Amino acid sequence: MGKYILSLDQGTTSSRAIIFDHDGSIKAVAQKEFKQIFPQPGWVEHDAMEIWTSQASVAAEVILKARITGQDIAAIGITNQRETTIVWDKKTGKPIHNAIVWQDRRTASYCDELIKQGKEQLIKDKTGLRLDAYFSGTKIKWLLDNIPDARKKAENGELAFGTVDSWLAWNFSNGKLHITDVSNASRTLLFNIHNMQWDEELLSLFDIPASMLPEVKQSSEVYGYSEANLTPYRIPIAGIAGDQQAALFGQLCTQPGMIKNTYGTGCFMVLNTGDKPIPSKNNLLTTVAWQINGKTSYALEGSIFIGGAVVQWLRDGLGIIRHSADVEKLAATVPHSDGVYLVPAFAGLGAPYWNQHARGTMVGLTRGSSAAHIARAALDSIAFQTMDVLKAMEADAGMPISEIRVDGGATKNNLLMQFQADITHLRVVRPVITETTALGAAYLAGLAVGYWDSIETIAKQWQIDATFDAAMEPAESKRLCGEWKRAIRAAQAWTEEI
Repeated sequence: MGKYILSLDQGTTSSRAIIFDHDGSIKAVAQKEFKQIFPQPGWVEHDAMEIWTSQASVAAEVILKARITGQDIAAIGITNQRETTIVWDKKTGKPIHNAIVWQDRRTASYCDELIKQGKEQLIKDKTGLRLDAYFSGTKIKWLLDNIPDARKKAENGELAFGTVDSWLAWNFSNGKLHITDVSNASRTLLFNIHNMQWDEELLSLFDIPASMLPEVKQSSEVYGYSEANLTPYRIPIAGIAGDQQAALFGQLCTQPGMIKNTYGTGCFMVLNTGDKPIPSKNNLLTTVAWQINGKTSYALEGSIFIGGAVVQWLRDGLGIIRHSADVEKLAATVPHSDGVYLVPAFAGLGAPYWNQHARGTMVGLTRGSSAAHIARAALDSIAFQTMDVLKAMEADAGMPISEIRVDGGATKNNLLMQFQADITHLRVVRPVITETTALGAAYLAGLAVGYWDSIETIAKQWQIDATFDAAMEPAESKRLCGEWKRAIRAAQAWTEEI
């Protein structure tokens, strides 16, 4: 048994590799950014070969950095940007086109057509998802319809589809593995989350041949081995989960009612709902969290499009701070936003509003409003949006939520974390290791090979860095939340025709 776990974290803007030891501590990290391709407005692509080569190179680099060999690694875990779609030739292993990224909107009008045809409820009932260009199914159809000979080759069984986890497993195993796990399969619009199988009715709706699809596996099991392309040693590939599900597991939210929020460019909140999928009445997604030892756990998920990105806008768009880290200092120079509210709907409003036509709106400005008040309002907006998703989750889940575990870059901001606790009246808990996505993949892989013997064992490793409890009077937080609702109404009013 090796001494370490290698976690591969393939994200939207960079590929990373982290080596974890038995205590769940980080021994070494390597990271490499790769190119974002924007062929036309609303289209986002990646070079799938660059995804593979960047991920393979950081994997090799991190082993060198840690001064170990392949023999010291007990297993490899993979976590990935979800929904991003790759189709490749099974014989040559070469992609037929660039990867179409989850952010890509090219199939939005096709989704609108299907909604007009009344297909949305059927899809939601089977998959737990909204009918949206975000997910993989419509992207596969676009590739088959638009790349010369693609449909013919697919019908002859010559093409393979995969999300990024499948693409990495295929390449690390030299084409021996064409697999995905249940968490990634559940984001394709093609997977029935009730019987845990690819759905024939949905495949025929999207006109996708079943022969293209990967075999669906559990999130924690030995799938196969990395061949000699990484080290001379064959290392078990033993854990796979999409990034938000991996973060939920890395935060050890393993019991129903436990919830995590990742504060990144956007914010992703995920609630463990246990062994039953809960259909959402409040515009959230129902999804598979993971499957371990034959037992499936489900989750509710809400996405906020603009989280930390609002701070980048203060820096690059307004120029009121030089570095993102300066925002806390600037915001702290005033006791509150003095009635200024910023709704950062730069890319529309996500959950629970789902208004794609909404745009950024600032209200409550007076002659006394300063850069500090705007910075404060920007930070507050991250917390208010999080609260909106949380309220939708509580309503859907019908289970009480007492604390929220947080991770991601913006959690270093104590001012934001305190305000989050104040307006939600929940305890906000920040762990010592905030690399929870990579850690979740490491845990899933380690459990499969017996590196850790149980979830209970790893739950003991989770350590608190800081907790934030509500210090604001309930009447004051109620007033602020009411004002936020008015600001949201103002942003939505702007979308109405005159």
